[in-house]
Amino acid sequence: MAKDPVCGMIVDEKKAIHSEIGSRDFYFCSPVCQQTFVNPEKELAKLKKRMYVAASGALILAILRASLYLGLAFGAVAVTWIPIPQIPFLSWGMLLFLIVTPVQFIGGWTFYVGAYHSIKRKTANMDLLISIGTLVAYFYSVTVLFFPDALPVKERDIYFEVSAVIIAFVLLGKYMEEAIKKKSSAAVRKLLDLRPAMARKIKDGNEVEIPANQVQVGDILIIKPGEKIPTDGVIIEGSSAVDEKMITGESLPVDKSVGDQVIGATINKQGLLKVKATKVGKETALSQIIHIVEEAQASTGHIQRLVDSISAKFVPAVVLVAIGSFLVWFFVFDNFIIGLLSFVAVLIIACPCAMGIATPAALMVGVGKGAEAGILIRGAEYLERSEKIKTIVFDKTGTITKGEPSVTDVVSFGLHSRENLIEFAGSVEMGSEHPLAQAIVSESRQKGIILRNPSEFEAVSGMGVKAIVNGKQVFFGNRKLMQKFGITTDKIEQEMENLESQGKTVMIISVDQNISGLVAVADTIKESSKDAIYDLKKLGIKTIMLTGDNEKTANSVAKLVGIDKVIANVLPAEKANIIKKLQSDGTVVAMVGDGINDAPALAQADIGIAIGSGSDIAKETGGIILIKDDIMDVARAIRLSRATMKKIKQNLFWALAYNTGAIPIAAMGLLSPIIAAAAMALSSISVIANSTLLKRFKLPQQEDMVKNE
Repeated sequence: MAKDPVCGMIVDEKKAIHSEIGSRDFYFCSPVCQQTFVNPEKELAKLKKRMYVAASGALILAILRASLYLGLAFGAVAVTWIPIPQIPFLSWGMLLFLIVTPVQFIGGWTFYVGAYHSIKRKTANMDLLISIGTLVAYFYSVTVLFFPDALPVKERDIYFEVSAVIIAFVLLGKYMEEAIKKKSSAAVRKLLDLRPAMARKIKDGNEVEIPANQVQVGDILIIKPGEKIPTDGVIIEGSSAVDEKMITGESLPVDKSVGDQVIGATINKQGLLKVKATKVGKETALSQIIHIVEEAQASTGHIQRLVDSISAKFVPAVVLVAIGSFLVWFFVFDNFIIGLLSFVAVLIIACPCAMGIATPAALMVGVGKGAEAGILIRGAEYLERSEKIKTIVFDKTGTITKGEPSVTDVVSFGLHSRENLIEFAGSVEMGSEHPLAQAIVSESRQKGIILRNPSEFEAVSGMGVKAIVNGKQVFFGNRKLMQKFGITTDKIEQEMENLESQGKTVMIISVDQNISGLVAVADTIKESSKDAIYDLKKLGIKTIMLTGDNEKTANSVAKLVGIDKVIANVLPAEKANIIKKLQSDGTVVAMVGDGINDAPALAQADIGIAIGSGSDIAKETGGIILIKDDIMDVARAIRLSRATMKKIKQNLFWALAYNTGAIPIAAMGLLSPIIAAAAMALSSISVIANSTLLKRFKLPQQEDMVKNE
C-alpha cells in the first residue's frame, strides 16, 4: 500500500497509477492527481527561476537608484530631471513599473498560489501575509502613477521598490531554505546512488548483462571482485569479504561464504560470488531504508502540529494589527503614507516563515544524520518521545548477548591439556546439530585443532554422548551421564557450581573412566553491551532486562553489563503487560529487542527500538531501527534525538521572539518594509543555519566510552 502524494489517499500499488520520477516511485489514485502532482525537483528549479527574476529586478533597481543619486548614469538622471510628456513611459515611475511588474507577478507567483490554497482551506499562512503586503504596496503605486487623483492624499510617492525588494528577499530566503533542505536529504540521495545500474545474470548457462532493476527473485547472479551486489540474496557458490559500511556502518569488510545473506548495493571485495536473488525492488534492504528515512523527514510531530496551530491563529491577529496600525496613522495622525508603510511592514516582519520551518529544518538534518550512522528514525514523534525516555527495557538473547552459544571456559584437571580436551569434545560432537555441540566444534576449528572421527559412538538421551576417540573411551555430558557409568563427580562439584552460577552450561569430559576436565558454554555478551549500558546511565536512564531465561543466568548477565533490574522467566506474550505496568506511573518506556519475538512489547512501549541487520529491515516494528547489531546505537539514537529536539526548541524560541518583538516597532512606523523583509529573510536563514549545525554533532563511539571510564 502507498499514499497518494497529492490527496493523501491510501492506494493499492498494483492498481494505482505509477510514475517513476527521477529515482523515486510515486503512486496516484487518479489521473487528476497525477497531473496536478508537483515534482519536488522541478518545483525547486521553478523557485530558482523566480528567485533569479526577483533578484535581477531588485539588482537593476539598486543600480538605477545608485546611478540616480550619484549622477553616474545620464539616462537614469535624465528621465527624472527632464520632463518628456510626449513619451510618458520614459518617466521614472513608468520605468520602475516596467521593472517591478515581472518581479511582482513572476517572482511573487509562488506566494499568491500559497495564499489561494490557504484561503481555500480557510486557514492563514505566511504566503497570505506576503501577498497582502506586497500587493498593497504595488497597487497603491500603480494607482498613484496612473490615477493620481483617485486617492485622498497629497503625497505622490510610489513604492514599487518596496514590493520588489520584499519579494526578492523572501524568495532568496525561501530558495535557500529549500536548497538546504535538499542538501540535508543527502543521506537518502547517497543511498539511491549506491544502486548498481547493471547486473550479470546466468541465463541458459550463459552470462548476460541486464539492467539491475530487471532482476527477479530466484535469478542467479555473478558478482566479480570490486563490483556492487545488485540486490539482496544468498550466496550459493564462492566466498569473499563484503564491504557493508554503506548500509550497516561497519568499517571492516565482513567475511561471507555459501549460505550467507548479502545486501544489495554492498561491494564484493575479493572472490567471485554466485548469488541467488531473494528480494528485489522495494523489498530490498536499501529500498526499505530509503523509504523509512523519506517518511521520517516528511513526518509532522506534535511540536510541528502545535506550530501550525499557532500560525493559523497568529496570521489573522497580525492582519488585524496591521489594519489597526494603518487606521491609527491615517485617522489619528492624518498620515496615509506612514500608515501604509506600517501596514506593509507589520505584515512582512510578522511573517512566521522562520517559525514554519523551525521543526522540519532540524528534523531533516537530524534524520539524515541518523541514517548516515545506521540509525533509522521513523518519524518526528519518535524523536520527541526519545528525548523523554526514562526507562529502557532490554531483551537479553540477541540484544545484550550474541544470541548463540560459544565456549567460555575449558578447565583441565591435569590429566590432559586444554587443547586435548577440546579435541576429545569436538570429535565426539562433530556429527551433532545441537547448538552446544556446534559451539564446541566451532571452538576447535578456531584454534586449528584437528578433530578425529569417533568409533563406537552412542548418544545417551538427555545426558550426553560416549565414544571411542583415538583409542580412548570418552564420556562427554552432564552429571547424570557420569552417574550412569559409575563416575563420581564429588571433587569437581564446587568448580561446576562456580561456573553454573555465572549462567553457563557446564559439560564434563571423562577419558578412560577418569574425569579430565570441564567445558563451559554460554550465550556470550556482545562486546559493546557493557559500554552501552554505562553510556545510558550517564544519560540518567534506568535499565531493565526482560527475559524468558532463568533468573540465575539473567542475573549473571545483568551483573556483567551493569543492568539495574532483572525480570526473568517471562513468556513472550507477557512482555507487553510488563511494559504496560512500567508505564502506569507515567514513565516514558523504551523497549529494545529483535523486532520479531519482541514485537508485542515493542508495540506497547512508548518507543520500540529494533535491533537487526539491514537485510531484516522489513520485518522490524520499532519506531527506531538500528541497522547494526550494536546496542551502543541505542544511546547514540537518544543523544541524536535530544540534540535534534534542542535545535527545534532553539529555532522556535528565536522565531517567536523575533516575530512578536518586532511587530510593535513596525506598527509605530519605525521599521521600513524593506528592512523588515531583509530581517524576516535573515530570520529564516538563521533558523536553517542553526539546524545545519546538527551536521557537526558527533555521535560517541565505543572507544570514547572506554576513555571516559
